[in-house]
Amino acid sequence: MTSVLAARELAAAGIEGAALRESYVRCRRLNAAHGKTFFLATLLLPPAKRPFVHALYGFARHVDDIVDDHASTTAEQRAALLERWVGDFLLDLEWGATSDPISRAVIDTSRRWDIPSSYFVDFVDAMRSDLTVTSYATYADLEKYMWGSAAVIGLQMLPVLGRADDTVRWDVLEQHAVDLGLAFQLTNFVRDVAEDLRRGRIYLPQESLDQFGVDRERLARGRVDESIRNLLAWEIERARRLYARAAPGIELVHPTSRDCLRTASTLYGEILTEIERADYDVFSARVRVGLRRRAQVGLSGLQRARSARRGDPPTPTPRGS
Repeated sequence: MTSVLAARELAAAGIEGAALRESYVRCRRLNAAHGKTFFLATLLLPPAKRPFVHALYGFARHVDDIVDDHASTTAEQRAALLERWVGDFLLDLEWGATSDPISRAVIDTSRRWDIPSSYFVDFVDAMRSDLTVTSYATYADLEKYMWGSAAVIGLQMLPVLGRADDTVRWDVLEQHAVDLGLAFQLTNFVRDVAEDLRRGRIYLPQESLDQFGVDRERLARGRVDESIRNLLAWEIERARRLYARAAPGIELVHPTSRDCLRTASTLYGEILTEIERADYDVFSARVRVGLRRRAQVGLSGLQRARSARRGDPPTPTPRGS
């Protein structure tokens, strides 16, 4: 059943046809269920932009879930399912149509906004590597993975978010989007050390672990000591440098998109602060920004976003228009 808000978003975006609308609604549900911070931030966009962001998130979440479904499938089953689903998706993306209930929305989004298919290929390659790669020797190695797992998602979103005006160069905006995607991903890696370990993976560079005398066994014990504190503090500062590099890009997107990015960046960045407040204990429970703080940032962003929307054209225009 389509909610009133979702129906309003679909109408504002000009999305018609029962099957296509249902596909966008499925992606919206995935964003609401799994991407709570990103879903909140998405609600600060004009209704006409939201379905396309939901579609891009829904696609990424669906593929990630295939790779991480450890509870009900074996590694071989996950690999086979991923190859089958991805193969169908890439063919459908080239063709421009599909019967898949998730792919339908993202293919429509890709065509409307002229999003390069290479971004989807790079994302899929990163997810495929999660089936076999369990660690990364250097930050440069990890950065190559994060290009596909996070940076390209920011690049996919840029045409939807739009530029502040025609004087803003796309290549400058794209670099800021890459930095923000890397910052979000590295924040996840620091917060989710214990969860990733349970899946057999470490997303902190081995060179960092070596620098502070930490190994897989020490992390697996789940007890914070000075070496682990120093390791996590090191990676937190790396993430903060990425947020700082990304920050100027927020003012370069269209005014109606700025508070979406500002809210996501603020709340995700504050996860790092919460990790510090927890004395770097990322083992006992998943570190979160409190509901009251999320509401405070979201409401503040909503007030600014509503102000920015006044006089904004009802439908966003794609890159090159």
